[in-house]
Amino acid sequence: MATYLFIFFAVLAIAAAVAMVISKSTINSALFLVINMLAVAGVYLLLKAQFLAVIQVLVYGGAIMVLFLFVIMLLNIDDEASLFQSFSFKYLLAFFLSVAVLAQLLYVIAGWTGTLPVMPEQMVAIGTVEALADELFTTYLLPFEVTAILLTAAVVGAIYLAQHKREDISQ
Repeated sequence: MATYLFIFFAVLAIAAAVAMVISKSTINSALFLVINMLAVAGVYLLLKAQFLAVIQVLVYGGAIMVLFLFVIMLLNIDDEASLFQSFSFKYLLAFFLSVAVLAQLLYVIAGWTGTLPVMPEQMVAIGTVEALADELFTTYLLPFEVTAILLTAAVVGAIYLAQHKREDISQ
């Protein structure tokens, strides 16, 4: 079953990436990018990296894509009404429901034939937050701290530059 799910997520990620590149509409390209990110999160789940999958969905699929769509909507104000007139939400709902039903059927068939793999408990614990934090704060503590200091310096520099430009504008 894991092999079939991997093939499904891999094909979905590649198809979404190709569709994103060849799409002429910027909004459709952004939505294909969201589908690609969700497919990559599915691959992370198959690798038992739950933390990375959640971060992939929250940070990239959520925050970054909201910013992309916000900028696209600001640039294409006239096209916003035509987007919602041409797009039907029932097609999107039908697609997600059919994918869910197909996944359930494949899972039932794999369970019935006995092809579901048995995961050892050590392998299940690898992708948890505890395992990631243990590696991050023991083995990779120095690079983690250096990155934190660099990001803090970048934020302070950006705030300083923004304040400096603001004072120039008011004069």
